[in-house]
Parts: sequence; structure tokens; C-alpha cells
Amino acid sequence: MNNRFLKALRCEETDQTPVWIMRQAGRYLPEYRNARVKAGSFLTLCKTPELATEVTLMPIKRFSLDAAILFSDILTIPDAMGMGLKFREGIGPTFSKKLKNLSDFKQLPIPNPEEELRYVMDTIRLLKRELDGSIPLVGFSGSPWTLACYMLEGSGSKDFNHVRKKLFSNPDEMRYLLEKLTKAVADYLEAQIDAGVDAIMIFDSWAGILSDSCFKQFSLRYLKDICGNLREKKVPKIVFAKGGGLWLDSLAKLEINGLGLDWSIDLARARAIVGDKIALQGNLDPAVMLTDPQTIKLEARKVLKSIGNRKGYIFNLGHGITPEVDPRHVEVLVDTVHSYR
Repeated sequence: MNNRFLKALRCEETDQTPVWIMRQAGRYLPEYRNARVKAGSFLTLCKTPELATEVTLMPIKRFSLDAAILFSDILTIPDAMGMGLKFREGIGPTFSKKLKNLSDFKQLPIPNPEEELRYVMDTIRLLKRELDGSIPLVGFSGSPWTLACYMLEGSGSKDFNHVRKKLFSNPDEMRYLLEKLTKAVADYLEAQIDAGVDAIMIFDSWAGILSDSCFKQFSLRYLKDICGNLREKKVPKIVFAKGGGLWLDSLAKLEINGLGLDWSIDLARARAIVGDKIALQGNLDPAVMLTDPQTIKLEARKVLKSIGNRKGYIFNLGHGITPEVDPRHVEVLVDTVHSYR
């Protein structure tokens, strides 16, 4: 196996800097767009193990990436809770079921990953056979806070004002929902590990909209519970809290192996804060990928220079790659990272 990614998560020396890209199996790839048209919908791609496997492997066949990440979506859990997830063109994710109060929260079931989410586990098992030990497979989930944002808002949002209002008007109701989601996320990730993923990642995509005290009350404590619940599972764990640079010291105290970073914090500063026992992952601004090969090389080398020693470091973007990116730019990026000395 190409184990650069796993060695970096263990803070061991690697022969080259490992690199993979958030949303690497996505709309910037023409073969993905073709598969999406043939499938008829995004959810069909996610829920058909053979199709999800095919999509997961698309960037692996194109580029010399050091990890594959399961093709799925962070909203699989609320969908399995009966929320009625749909993806509408030009709008994004929406839910047919509306959550208003504690009574609604109590009616939400905690999914059995091998039943309601069996398609995810079947995809993982199929991927492990297809990858045949060539590179590690990363599984993932959204964080309780991020899932709650979408579930209470009913769709995506720029500010999630409805859910943020509830933090202050009904904090106990929010805690009830977040505790239920914590159980669901922990069960889901445990099942992914049992199905064969080599590492897991928790995406707290909306951490950055919270105040300091609210992050600690309504996100961090539940991340801590999930990581603690998975203590006995000996696979590396990564947490990515977008906009979470303010809380790196607290995040580093979680029972994790790696921290994903967005582009708002300097890697050298992040390393100084968290020390050398936690791997760092990131953090090129995704907008750089929209430029040109020379700019991509220049900016990637700036990131690599800022981290210094590659021990305990994984190159990635600071968030997901965007649909407008030229796939040839990904090849430039991967080659630049691997050749950097």
C-alpha cells in the first residue's frame, strides 16, 4: 500500500508529502458529470454502491493521489432519519420534513448504519476490494452541529440565522438534538470503520459561524464525545472545523490524529499552537485552482514552505475543490507537491 497518508497521520517520516483533495471526486471531472447524467440524480449516485465506487475511483485513476475518499454526502444521516433529503438544481440540499421543536426532535430515529445506511457500508466494502490495498480509503461524516444547521434550516444557508437563534432561545432543545446526532454520527463512523475504511474525517463545515462560547458548548463538546466513543477503534481520525482557527488549541486536545485547516491560518502558526503530536492537513485556498499552472505551483510551494518539515503533514485544499477547476490543474498541483523538497 502507498501509506504516505497514514504515516503522516501517525507523524512519521514520509518520502514525499502526501496529497489528496476534498471533493476530489466531483463536478470538475467530465467523467463525473457524465456519470451524474446517466444516474439521473446525485442521490442515486450516492445510494448505488457500484456507481458510488466508480465515482470514488475516478480521481484515483487520473491523478497520483495518496488517499481515496468515499463518495457520499454529509447529509446521509438526516436522510436516514426520515428527513426526506432532496437536491434541487441551483438550490442544493433541501428537506421535506420540517423540524420545529423538541417534539419533532424526539420523533427522529437514530439510524442503524447496516440498515438505513447499508448502501454506504456496501460501497466501502466494494471499494476496499477495488482498491486492493493500493491506497488508503477515508470515510467521513458531518459533525452534529453542521448536521443540525441543515436540518433546522431545512436547506443550505449563508448564515443559518434560524438555528443560531435557537441556541439562545431554546438551548436545551438544541442540546437534545445534538446529543441524538452525536450518537448517530458515532454509530455511523464506527460502522464505516468496521466496513473497512482506513481513516475517518469529521467535517464541521459551519463551525466558523459560532461565537467562541457557542462553539465550545454546541460543537466542541460533541466532537469530544464522538472521538471518545471511537477510542477503541484504532484507525486515524481527522477533524476539519472550517473557520475554526480560533480553537486550534482546543481541537488539538481531542482524541484525534489530524486537524484539517482552512486557508485562513498560516501553517507555521498552526504548528506552533498544536505542537508536533498532531498531523496537520491543508490548506491551499481553493480559488488558487482557478488560476493558471504557474500560480498554482507558486502558491502550493508557499504552503509547503510555511509548514517546513513535512513530517506529520498532508497537503490538501482549505475546503472542497470547485466545479469550475480545469482537471489539468489538479495534475499540476499533485506533481508540485510530490516533487517539492
